[in-house]
Amino acid sequence: MNAVLKNYVAGEWAAGAGISRNVNPSNTKDIIGEYAKADSAQTLQAIAAAKAAFPKWSRSTPQERFDALNRISTEILSRKDELGHLLAREEGKTLAEGIGEVARAGQIFAFFAGEALRLTGEKGASVRPGLDVEITREAVGVVGLITPWNFPIAIPAWKIAPALCFGNTVVFKPAEIVPGSAHALSEIIARSGIAAGVFNLVMGSGSVVGQTLIEHPDVAAVSFTGSVATGRRIAQACVASTPMKKFQLEMGGKNPLVVLDDADVKVAVEAAVNGAFFSTGQRCTASSRLIVTQGIHDRFVEALTERVKGLVVDDALKTGTHMGPVVDQNQLDQDISYIGIGKDEGAKLHWGGERLNRETPGFYLQPAIFTGATNAMRIAREEIFGPVASVIAARDYDEALAISNDTEFGLAAGICTASLKYASHFKRNSEAGMVMVNLPTAGVDYHVPFGGRKGSSYGAREQGAYAREFYTIVKTAYTYPG
Repeated sequence: MNAVLKNYVAGEWAAGAGISRNVNPSNTKDIIGEYAKADSAQTLQAIAAAKAAFPKWSRSTPQERFDALNRISTEILSRKDELGHLLAREEGKTLAEGIGEVARAGQIFAFFAGEALRLTGEKGASVRPGLDVEITREAVGVVGLITPWNFPIAIPAWKIAPALCFGNTVVFKPAEIVPGSAHALSEIIARSGIAAGVFNLVMGSGSVVGQTLIEHPDVAAVSFTGSVATGRRIAQACVASTPMKKFQLEMGGKNPLVVLDDADVKVAVEAAVNGAFFSTGQRCTASSRLIVTQGIHDRFVEALTERVKGLVVDDALKTGTHMGPVVDQNQLDQDISYIGIGKDEGAKLHWGGERLNRETPGFYLQPAIFTGATNAMRIAREEIFGPVASVIAARDYDEALAISNDTEFGLAAGICTASLKYASHFKRNSEAGMVMVNLPTAGVDYHVPFGGRKGSSYGAREQGAYAREFYTIVKTAYTYPG
C-alpha cells in the first residue's frame, strides 16, 4: 500500500486525524488507496486559511484568475484517460463514462477561465440629478463546497471553478467513499499557481467536516449536492447561523420520460435506456419513471426489454461493459430493498433486478424494469438511485403530462414524440428545471444552467453564466461628482 494521501490546507499537504480506504466496487479486493480523514480542528484550520487568503484573491486581476483556471483545465484534459480510469475504478461507472466525465470537468474549468474575463457591471444615471450609479459584482467570501459520490470530478469542478473564477476562496469536502478523483483534482489545483489558502481540501465525514463548515461563522456560503434530507438540514443550519449563510442545494430527482403513441420506438428506447441505466442509474437526472401512452405501451416495453437484455453488466474497466456495479454495499442493499417494495406494492418485475456474480467480487445488479406501476407507488415517488425503472401506463398526452408533474421533485423531464404541438406544450408545461425532447433526461452541456424546481433544487442555478448568481454579491454604489 502506498503512503496515505493527505488533505490540502493552507498550501500544505497535511495528515488527517484518521484514514479511510478507497475500495473498487468492481473488485472489492482492490484497494485504490488510503486517504486522510479531517477532523473538526483541521477543518477549522482550512476555514481560517481560506479567510486569510480571501482579501488578496478577491482583488486579484481577471488575468490571474484566468491563468490559474486555464492551467487547471489544460492539465485535466491532457490527463483525461488516466483520470477517467481512476474515476471508473473508484466509482463504478464505465471507463468511457469516466473519461467523458473528466473531459467535462476540464471543459468547465476552461469555460470559467473565460468567465473571469467576462465579468462586467453597469453604470447609469440616478433619478436624482448629478449622481452616478454603478452596479458591480463582488466575491461572496469563503465558500464551503460539499459534493456527492456519483460524479466525483464533474460536480466538484462545476462548484470549484466558478467559486475561484469570481474571487472566492474554497474549502472543499468531497464524498467520503470516492476520495481519489477529488484528491487528484486537488493536486492539479495546487499546481495552478494560486496562493496558499485560496483552495483547501478536507476529506472526511459529513457529520464532522460538513457540520463544521455549515456552522462556522466565517463560511459565507455553502453549495451542496446530495440527498433531500441532508439538504434540508443544511438549509436550516445556514438560516440559523449568525450571520446567515447563502446556500445552494441540488438534491433528488424522480424524473419522467413520457413516450407518446407517435414516438419513434427506437429513439424512445435509446432515450430510456441511456437515462435509466447508464451510469448504473446513479444520476439525479435518471429517468426512473417511463410514462407510456396506451397505443405504444406494449411495443415499447417489448423493445425496451430486448435492449436491456443486451446490456453487459461487468467490471467498469472491461472493454465491452455497458453498465458497471453500484457504488457500494449500502447502495446495493437500497436498490434491492426497493425492488422488493415494488413487488410488494403490486408492480410486476418484468425483467432483471437480480444480484449478479462476476469474475471479481463486486456490487453487480441487473437493470430492473417494472411494469404495471402506478404513480402512487413508492418506487414511482421515491428516488432509488440505482438501475431501476418503472413503466407507468397513461391514456393520452394529457394524463401523461399530469403524471409526470405529480411528484415532489422537478429536476429533469423528457418526452419522445413526433409532434411539434406536444413537444412545445410539454416544454412549456413540464414542472422541471430541464426538459428534453427525443433525448435522455440525463446529459446537460457544461455551459448552460443546471438545476430544478420544487424539492430538487434550492437557490441559484449551477454551471454556465448563471453560476455568478450564487458566487457573487451585487453591490450598488452612488457617486456625487461634486
